[in-house]
Amino acid sequence: MTAEKDYTEDALFDGRIRCLQHRTGYRFSLDAVLLGNFIQPRPGDRILDLGCGCGIVSLILAYRWPSVSITGLEIQPGLTALANKNVVLNNRQERIEIVQGDLREIGKYIAPGSFDWVVSNPPYRKSGTGRVNPGGEQALARHEQAADLASVIKAANWAVRKRGRGGFIYPASRGAAVISELKNAGLEPKKMLPIFSYPGSAANLLIIEAVKQGGEELTILPPFYVYQERDGEYSPEMGGYYSP
Repeated sequence: MTAEKDYTEDALFDGRIRCLQHRTGYRFSLDAVLLGNFIQPRPGDRILDLGCGCGIVSLILAYRWPSVSITGLEIQPGLTALANKNVVLNNRQERIEIVQGDLREIGKYIAPGSFDWVVSNPPYRKSGTGRVNPGGEQALARHEQAADLASVIKAANWAVRKRGRGGFIYPASRGAAVISELKNAGLEPKKMLPIFSYPGSAANLLIIEAVKQGGEELTILPPFYVYQERDGEYSPEMGGYYSP
């Protein structure tokens, strides 16, 4: 059994969300906060969080949207257990369910077309490229060792209903590949949010919202800056993503 000293507890929204994380394993980053705040579900929507990790995106969505229900799917047993701890810690058992499973075999766990939204903050880097994070948990979460881009989008397409929506965050450098895979799967890109570290920098992330069997019409949203300037404070928009 993992000792308490192997966890840290972090807080968002002035402590309204508490999140346990493995001290030396995978830890969520800014990307999860960006994605969790970008999604705009309707009251009563069912949301699937593909590769939910410690459950942080699910927790943000449950906090921001009190009437939605969320299922998190996670392949790693340690992270699945941690996500369940976080659901209980935040008293969200009635609205968040965590399922351990491989998204490449999504039909074993999820009925087709059963969700209004699918969101994913998936592994970014192709297997065998870049510096591999130390430790199996981090490597699986950051590199496409167990789920590549095509697998994530295929799973999303399986789970979301017709005219349902998907939200995905990826490096801007992979934007063309993401759009191509989405269109091939019948998930039509509708909105794209380019994310910049600070004014004058190149975009480093994209959040793309797609609609299953939607018409061809893409809106490029105004740029989102994380910081006001290089090595500066959060922008007002980013600060709002951490506000209650």
